[in-house]
Amino acid sequence: MTALKWHWQQDKWPNFTYDKEALLGLELAFIQSSAMALGALKHVSDEEKDQLLIEVLSDEAMKTSEIEGEYLNRDSIQESIKKNLGLAVEIRKLPAAEFGISEMMVNLYQTYDEPLTDEYLFEWHKMLTNGRRDLVDIGRYRTHEDPMQIVSGVRMDKKKVHYEAPPSNSMAHEMKAFIDWFNKEHSKGVSTNSLLAKSGIAHFYFLAVHPFEDGNGRIARAISEKSLSISLGRPALISLSQMIQSNKKAYYESLGEHNMRLDLTEWLLYFGQTVIDAQNNTLQIIEFLIQKAKFFDRFAVIMNERQTTVVRRIFREGHHGFKGGLSAENYTRIAKTSASTATRDLKDLVNKNMLFKTGKLKSTRYYLNLKS
Repeated sequence: MTALKWHWQQDKWPNFTYDKEALLGLELAFIQSSAMALGALKHVSDEEKDQLLIEVLSDEAMKTSEIEGEYLNRDSIQESIKKNLGLAVEIRKLPAAEFGISEMMVNLYQTYDEPLTDEYLFEWHKMLTNGRRDLVDIGRYRTHEDPMQIVSGVRMDKKKVHYEAPPSNSMAHEMKAFIDWFNKEHSKGVSTNSLLAKSGIAHFYFLAVHPFEDGNGRIARAISEKSLSISLGRPALISLSQMIQSNKKAYYESLGEHNMRLDLTEWLLYFGQTVIDAQNNTLQIIEFLIQKAKFFDRFAVIMNERQTTVVRRIFREGHHGFKGGLSAENYTRIAKTSASTATRDLKDLVNKNMLFKTGKLKSTRYYLNLKS
């Protein structure tokens, strides 16, 4: 009986295959949603476009880290994004982890059309591991002799190996093949693969090689977005990681199911739908920014300073809003006012249709009324 092999141990590695017909519907849906996003952007101001950029890049920075179990501070992420974009910031000293992932996201946005190289990936890895002292190989491919394995289980006698990547001594060869493939696929008039397929294969292929000591997942997701951006001819501006994080189990299961397969049809169907969901999320953000502009055009002159401060703070949470809604206690803290003043302000905001409320007594919560 022939033992099962990892895909990289098979004779046809890395010649991935897939059913092109199966992806046609997803491809069409993505092209349509991309066109809608581009059209919607024509209705937002330059300031709102900056807000969109900050929102999407910060979401991606936060969620790509959360997938790996690293939870970062949203405010520090947004300030780091602004600083890396050359915009004004309120916080001068920013945490290393937040600044590093933000630097990588901004670099991805600004250099999306540059060819992929070893040096390009090394720079990303240095940004991503900013402040780390626990890694041997920073800004270079892994060199350790131990197998690069993805395992579960704490006890050595109980651990399960879910995947083992190619050995470290083959990284130069494997990454040359990957980079050559990526750049050829994204050369004009060369590839016969759809844009979703190219992005999904790039993601899977890079993770299969697993070239770095740490940070492979975050870099793989960035490579996916770089691929989409090159294909579109502009920064894709999607938060792919936000969609993955919302159902992380499905992501890892889909990857795991293909560890011994070179046919990636099922992975690409999962990945393609995830990209479309991410694109639709961007559309929601654009619509939210348009609603925000209309809100302030209508209500700015009738809000007092405290109300303006709180409303701006709610908008900063993005189109998902405060988790669980705004409470009177939140209002008191944000506005730095008394409970009685907060109650009067909130009642006034509801009466003027700026907020609507749900629940009663201590369960009362307030939400922006963007439909008025």
